[in-house]
Amino acid sequence: MGGTMGLWTLLLLLLHLAVCVSLPAPANVSITSYNMEHILRFWPDPRTPPDARFTVQIHSTRKQRWKTVAECAELTAGQTCNLTSKLKDSFGLYVAQVQAFRTNQTSSWTTSNLFHPLADTVLGPPEVSVSGCGNCLVLQIRDGPVQLKDLQREMELNVRRTRDGAEFRLEQPYQQETVISYLQPGVEYCVSVSFKSLINRNSVPSARRCAFTSPPPPQHSLFLVLGLLGAFTLLVVIVVGRFIFSSKVSLELLRRHLNRLKISICPA
Repeated sequence: MGGTMGLWTLLLLLLHLAVCVSLPAPANVSITSYNMEHILRFWPDPRTPPDARFTVQIHSTRKQRWKTVAECAELTAGQTCNLTSKLKDSFGLYVAQVQAFRTNQTSSWTTSNLFHPLADTVLGPPEVSVSGCGNCLVLQIRDGPVQLKDLQREMELNVRRTRDGAEFRLEQPYQQETVISYLQPGVEYCVSVSFKSLINRNSVPSARRCAFTSPPPPQHSLFLVLGLLGAFTLLVVIVVGRFIFSSKVSLELLRRHLNRLKISICPA
């Protein structure tokens, strides 16, 4: 009887030890953000069993409590968690944590760095269109996500002249339409735009958009001008040549006439 009790005690002890063994904690928990879309990522420990799942919690410094993200309560290895709808306060500060779990086993929590939505998001390139207006360019900028309006206070314009690569930069308040003045008429320029703000310098410039300030002269008109210039030059050469030839002929005739006159006046 005592032996049986000892065996059961040993089995219960082993079962208790098996249950209490913790799973390895996930690593590199981080929140990345692009145009105010916030994604949580993490790396499972290589020793984590394949059937383990992961749960995500977020903590706001204003509410001072942890809250489980229902959509990310049972992630598998390699999945990410979209926190965009959870981190609603653009000016708030947040922390996220991830825990591995399986039946009767859990890992310790791994916490991310402090995350500030407005300051930490990357401002993607705006959609830009350019058109000419004589000696200027009209720049049209399409609005980004609504949340970015808190950041789009300034924009930096990089203007490059296609002909020789000369370029300059302008900084001015954000507007959907702006005019770049004092450019050369009939010349092509390329413009790229990036956003700037006091609390965020993580911006990606737009692709260059190019346009002529005014329509360049048609190619056939250039050929016509060159043709007319060549014809005029040829005409001048012909006229001058004929004048020189006529002058030589006139001098020869005058010399012969003088010789005849001399002979008739002074016979030998």
